[in-house]
Amino acid sequence: MPIKLGPAGVPLSCKGRTIVEGMDDIISLGLETMEVQTVRMVAPQHFEQYWQAGVLANKTEFEMNIHGPYYSELLGNRVERGRSMTKIETTLQAARTINARHITLHAGHYGSMPPGSAANEQVANVFAGIVDRVHEIWHDDEDDFPVFPWIKDGTPSKIGIETSGRQELWGSLEEVLEVVNHVEGTIPVLNIAHIHARGHGKMRTSEDYGELFDEVRETIGTKEFYCHFSGVEHRSGNAMHYTQIKKSDLNFEPLAEFIVEDGGWLDITLISDSPLLEHDAMYMLQNIEKSRHRQLERKAREDRRRALAAQTGTTPAVLAAREEEQAKLREDAKEEKVEEKPAEKEKPAEKEKPAKKKAPAKKKAPAKKKASKKEDDNVFDLDEEDDDDLF
Repeated sequence: MPIKLGPAGVPLSCKGRTIVEGMDDIISLGLETMEVQTVRMVAPQHFEQYWQAGVLANKTEFEMNIHGPYYSELLGNRVERGRSMTKIETTLQAARTINARHITLHAGHYGSMPPGSAANEQVANVFAGIVDRVHEIWHDDEDDFPVFPWIKDGTPSKIGIETSGRQELWGSLEEVLEVVNHVEGTIPVLNIAHIHARGHGKMRTSEDYGELFDEVRETIGTKEFYCHFSGVEHRSGNAMHYTQIKKSDLNFEPLAEFIVEDGGWLDITLISDSPLLEHDAMYMLQNIEKSRHRQLERKAREDRRRALAAQTGTTPAVLAAREEEQAKLREDAKEEKVEEKPAEKEKPAEKEKPAKKKAPAKKKAPAKKKASKKEDDNVFDLDEEDDDDLF
C-alpha cells in the first residue's frame, strides 16, 4: 500500500519561498511529494529553479507534480481554446523541467455546449492532443548527455484530468472517467473536496470511499490514484472555497480508515489543497498512522481471543461478548461515580458559606458599608459566572 503525501505548493513554513527550499522542508517533515502551482502562468525566470528542483527530485527519488492553469476554456471557441493551449504548453515545458510525474489540468466551463457526449468528445480530442504533445516534448532531447538526465530513461508525465467542484464546470466524476477511459496517457485526478461538494456532501463514511475507488478501478482498471484533499465550504452542489480540514464537514478520518482497512491494493498520492498546506498534510499522515495503530490493536485482541478460546474450550465470539459486557459495566460504574461527585461537594459548600459571612465582622464598619460590600461580592460572583461561560 504505497502512499505519498505532500502540499500543493511551497510550504507556508518555508522561509526561502523557492521550490528547492520547499522540497527540503517537505522532506524534513517526513512527506514525500509536492505539487508545483502554475495556476495562472509560468514565468520564464522560474525555469532555473525548476531545473534545480528536477535535479534534486531525480537524485532523491522525490515525486514532483505540477498543476496547470485554472482558467482553461477547452470547450470554448477556437480563440478561447488557443489561448488555453498556450498556457498549457508552458505547463508541459515546466513539467519536463522538474521531472513531474503528474500534470493536473482542468477543462473549464461548458460554454455554449450542454453536458453530454458531444462535450465529452471535444474534451477527449483536446486531451488526446495534449498527450501527443507531452510525448513530443519529452523525447525532444536526443543528445548523449542531455540537460535533463531523467529524460533519457524516464517516461513522459501523465496527464491528469481533475474533477470539478461546480455544476457549471465540466468535470463530474462520470465525465472524467469517460474521457480517461478513451484517451490513453490520461489519469483521473480525484479532488475529494470537489466530489464531496458536487455531490451535496456525499463523502461521509469509509464505505463512501470504498464505492468511489471501486468505481474508478472498475471503469478504467487502475490501482494508481492521484488525489487532492482539503476541507471545503459548499452550497447547493457547488464548492465555494477550500478550508482547513478541521473546519469542514468533509472529515479525513473515514478516508484514513478505508486506506488502512481496505486499501491495501492502492498506490495513492495525496496532495493537500488546504489553506494550511503542509500542516494539514501532516494531519492526514497522523490520521493514517492512528488508523494503523487501531488496526494493530484490534488484530492483537483477536489473536489473544483465539489463544484464550483454544485454552478454555470456548469460541472467540463468546469471549468477545464477555469483553463487551465488562466494558458496559465499567462505563456504568463511571457514570455512577460522575453522578455522585456533585452531591458530595454540595455539603462542604453549605458549611463554608456562614463562615464567610462572619469574617467581615472584625471590622466595625457602618451598616451601609456592609450592604455595599455584599453588593460588591454579588457583582464579583456574576463576573466569575461570566468567565466560566466564556471558557
